[in-house]
Amino acid sequence: MKQEIFLYLIGTAGSGKSNLAYNFKQWTNVHGLDSIVVNLDPGAENLPYNPDVDIRDWVKLSEVMESHSLGPNGAQIACADMLALNTDEIKKSIESFKTDFIIIDTPGQIELFVFRESGKCIINTLKPKRSITGYLIDHVLAKNPSGFISQLLLSLSTQFRLGIPQINLLSKVDLLTDHEKDEVLSWSKDADALELAISNQQPTIYREMSEEILRSLTSFMQQSTLFPVSKNEFLGMDDLYTHLQFVFEGGEDVLSD
Repeated sequence: MKQEIFLYLIGTAGSGKSNLAYNFKQWTNVHGLDSIVVNLDPGAENLPYNPDVDIRDWVKLSEVMESHSLGPNGAQIACADMLALNTDEIKKSIESFKTDFIIIDTPGQIELFVFRESGKCIINTLKPKRSITGYLIDHVLAKNPSGFISQLLLSLSTQFRLGIPQINLLSKVDLLTDHEKDEVLSWSKDADALELAISNQQPTIYREMSEEILRSLTSFMQQSTLFPVSKNEFLGMDDLYTHLQFVFEGGEDVLSD
């Protein structure tokens, strides 16, 4: 029996999680697949989609700020912990849908989901064996070899913390030149090319740190493919779908049913 797949979109603030959630949902609709989008950001404003399940029905940043006399940062932390308290309600709402994909748009600040216990609690309460992280690598940081290294390190930390399969996605590639995009993708496939790019940077302590971190990340890079995505013409949605089918369905394509 076919089962739903939970796709958690995670990345730094502004990396494009909400836009990707909207884009992948639109792509599934075009291809006759069912999907829903779950918003887990209690402080979200002006989302590009209408959430099918919305944490703001139970927890709102503005209300937490007012009721607990907290500033934005303190309220965000409090809201992150409240996510775990409302996991059962979220689960019931999701289970009311019969769908192929549950696309989960996580809070804008990555630390609120990845580095607090609420993220792991939500994953473990829903369906951990049918869950995968889509980690969005910020296109601006990725243009610089040391910035790309820092994003890979954060991606690895996310996978280590959450303990579920992960796919790395180079976000907003429509804002990169063809040369920049090709260069970043070549770094993701060839550690030697990335090491050369780092060695060509100004000799600083940061370059030395990047070289040392790269040596530690080399084996991880060999097991991870970077897929470019953007909002233009559903770029990368086919690759994302194919990877999800490979991980959970052994490569069987439900579109052929």
